[in-house]
Amino acid sequence: MLKKTSSIGFIVLFITVLFISEPSSAVEDSSILMGVTTGKGRITSQNLQQAKQNAVYEALKVAVQNAFAKIVSKQVFASNLDFFYSQVLPHASDYIITYQVLGGIENKGYYLVGVESKVDIHKLEKTLTDARILNANKDKPVILFFIVEKTPSDLLPKYWWGKNPIPYQPLAETIIIEQLIQDRFIITGNDSVRPDPSFYNITFNSIYDVAAAKGLGKKMDADMIVFGKAVSEEAINRMGEEKTFNSQIDLEGYNLETGEKVVTSQVQAVVKSDMENEGNIQALIKAASLSAQDLSKQLNEYWTGYLRKEHAFDVTIKGKNFLPRFIALKQQFKQMSGIENMQPKELGTDYAVMEIFYKGKSSQFADAVMLKTFDSFGLEFSDITDTLVTIKFIEKNADPLIDDSKNKTPSVDKN
Repeated sequence: MLKKTSSIGFIVLFITVLFISEPSSAVEDSSILMGVTTGKGRITSQNLQQAKQNAVYEALKVAVQNAFAKIVSKQVFASNLDFFYSQVLPHASDYIITYQVLGGIENKGYYLVGVESKVDIHKLEKTLTDARILNANKDKPVILFFIVEKTPSDLLPKYWWGKNPIPYQPLAETIIIEQLIQDRFIITGNDSVRPDPSFYNITFNSIYDVAAAKGLGKKMDADMIVFGKAVSEEAINRMGEEKTFNSQIDLEGYNLETGEKVVTSQVQAVVKSDMENEGNIQALIKAASLSAQDLSKQLNEYWTGYLRKEHAFDVTIKGKNFLPRFIALKQQFKQMSGIENMQPKELGTDYAVMEIFYKGKSSQFADAVMLKTFDSFGLEFSDITDTLVTIKFIEKNADPLIDDSKNKTPSVDKN
């Protein structure tokens, strides 16, 4: 009786989890997605163990799918399904840190499992970045950080760029970056091996050379750089017998496309401690946490507004059976809320060039148009730059049965 009750309980759990579209648990930290997913494996030749293994693997693939959907926008998700199914899912276990099978049952020839797992978000992001997919998710900028750190125990400021950098373990920078990654910003150049400016023939005249930092950011395909310093020191004021320690973090954010300084963040924090080294570190940690919150808010507000600024670019449209397809596509353009205006620049028998005024960048325009569908043809995108988008009409895959019928003698219904 107990066994039957347990099975019924698991079925209820399975059904509940199955219809939840998002993982049931929250992110533990900036680089891990923890959640509960389900999977099933067909039982063949009474091989229950193999069916269980297949079910667990299916559950882990769902976990990786949830992580993929969390990292990228819906448009990027839809436009990269081929890469996801061919390059990510077959290696789903590579992105799983740990997992635990919560329970399993046999049901109508299948073995069903519920699995709690932890997905390595950082590793998945690297795969997508290397494939130039993650950078297509422009609802958040790619950022390169330059933060000088110094406490009284440091003889010299600590930094990773410029002349004579000293190897060190960043503290404030790590806290700030972890928070921004959790807020879905894309960070570059923060691996254990930092980018080498000399590799790109970039020279820093000083550690505060913003121009050189901008140059390196562009080489790293960043959208923005954040430049500044984080310092802590013992304060004159005391709280009773305990000393107090002050920390200040000053950061500036630059848009690399325009070169303009667009974000300024200044944060101070104070802590009390009876130990000097510990007090300075605690003050820096507290300031870094506050700085991360302030910086994330400012960056998000700025980037959202920047993306929604009106941009003008040319759209070249070409392909077979051009005119009726061009008219159908143009009708879709008229229904897109982001298009403020469009003007024809050239019009031929099999091509057209339109100037589009769009509330967003050309890549966002391409993502939006990519979601449009047509009955008799498809769209192929290429040459997506800041000033140009090329769209080609392509034939939809014909039904194999229809194709075969063209080459065969029609059958006669003898009835």
